[in-house]
Formats: sequence, structure tokens, C-alpha cells
Amino acid sequence: MTNAEATTENAAAIAEQGAHVAPEKASSKKGTTPKKGAPKGQKAAKGKTKASRKKEAKAGKKAKPSPAKESNSPRAESKGAKILGLIGRPKGATRAEIMKATDWEAHSVRGFLSTAAKKHSLKIESTKTEAGDRVYCIGK
Repeated sequence: MTNAEATTENAAAIAEQGAHVAPEKASSKKGTTPKKGAPKGQKAAKGKTKASRKKEAKAGKKAKPSPAKESNSPRAESKGAKILGLIGRPKGATRAEIMKATDWEAHSVRGFLSTAAKKHSLKIESTKTEAGDRVYCIGK
């Protein structure tokens, strides 16, 4: 056996054992990600010109029917409807009654009432009883 043959055999034996060699790096198909807040470039059109896309967009906007505007009243089975029903009574409802009916915390009741006044165009009056309970009712 010559010296050249011995080194070839040793190299083959090492390769068979699974020498720790870094794998070949595959080329990345993705580009680099843009920096946060960087302006995005325009995408190239595929077979259509900018003018034809604008015309289609305008035609598409006219063709879509606008959804019917629903009334400002909540669904009948919702907690919001329960609250509005309670405070719509002649004597109104205490915060404790509303909390019991909806299983909400006090801050959630107050938050709902503040947004309901704006959302449903209601004037909700808040008064305190002698016992210190807060009573809410719909004002005139």
C-alpha cells in the first residue's frame, strides 16, 4: 500500500463515520425584511395597467350595495337590552340590580351606561338614594 492510497482510505473512513462538516448553505428565497415603519414599494402589475385597475376599482365600488343600517337598539336577548329595559322603568334601576341581572362588575355597568348614552342617544340620569345606592333611569 502506498502513502497516497493510505490517505485516500483514511479520508473515506472518516467520511463514512460522518465527519462534522457544515452542510452546504442553501440559497435563501426570501429577501431581507424591511425596516419597521419603512415605506412599502409599489407592486408590479401583472398584465393590467394602473388606469385599468383604477377603473375596475371604481366600478367595483358602485356595484357593491351598501349594507342596510340597523337601528340603534341592542339585540333583545343581550345584556345591554336587559340593562336598558331595567333603567327604562319609571323608577329606574339600582346599580346592584343591574349587576345581579348581568353578572357584571360595577365598573362594567358604569362603562356600559356611559357608552350607551352616546350610542343610543339617551339621556341617562344618575341619582343617589338616602342609603347611598346609585339609581339610573332614562331621563326625558
